[in-house]
Amino acid sequence: MTTPFGVSSPTLKDFNTQGPHAICEVSHVNVPRTMLINPAAPPFDNPDLRRAIILSVDRKAFVDILTESEGRIGGNMMPPPEGVWGMPPEVLQTLPGYGPDDDKRRAEARKIMQKLGYGPDRRLAVKVSTRNFPGWRDFPVIMIDHLKEIGINGELDLVDTALWYPKVERKDYKVGAVPMESGVDDPDQMYYENYVCGAARNCTGYCDPELDKLVNQQSTEANPEKRKEIVWQIERKLAEAAVGRCCFIPSAPPAGSLGSRG
Repeated sequence: MTTPFGVSSPTLKDFNTQGPHAICEVSHVNVPRTMLINPAAPPFDNPDLRRAIILSVDRKAFVDILTESEGRIGGNMMPPPEGVWGMPPEVLQTLPGYGPDDDKRRAEARKIMQKLGYGPDRRLAVKVSTRNFPGWRDFPVIMIDHLKEIGINGELDLVDTALWYPKVERKDYKVGAVPMESGVDDPDQMYYENYVCGAARNCTGYCDPELDKLVNQQSTEANPEKRKEIVWQIERKLAEAAVGRCCFIPSAPPAGSLGSRG
């Protein structure tokens, strides 16, 4: 019995209590928690504002709260040791918004907000939209708390499942929160499906021909190490664009398993 969201860390402990002889383990799956920022929706068409948002996030808090420290922090690709293509922590921390000093990042974010005209007397109000589903709701609640640290008042906007996907397809949102499921740990699936211009799951509408060239380049590179270098270039480019498709990722929510691995 395994699933990313139906079996949480607390329920897994409950299984152990009810069935001491059951084999219960946590395995890591490629289901990142993802912030969506619509770069076509003012004022989020301003890259400085988007950068401020990603600087506000305490990724470790998401891992600790949502997965009871069982998750991992990563970029778009699943992080090591389970992931083959993800950046190791020392490289990941060089990306915008991934540095370990939360206070320093948030101080930088507040300076950006002040430069944009926001402050204690003029806070930015925004609805944070998500699907009204148990496994989705906790994530944006924590995100809203982080946004308050830099002068953004977030309001949780819960959307029924039948309306959620059309809403995202229309890009009728400004900031959203989703778990982004990836079937395999492979750059082709991640980038062609989610990031290239016109991709089927490119929820934000982000389009950069230069990024598309890199995606094509990594796909045709036969040498795994050289391909990984290109993948890391793509990860950095996406982080610097701060379009939000994967601004922060506790990349491995827990999957409870009874007798088999998830």
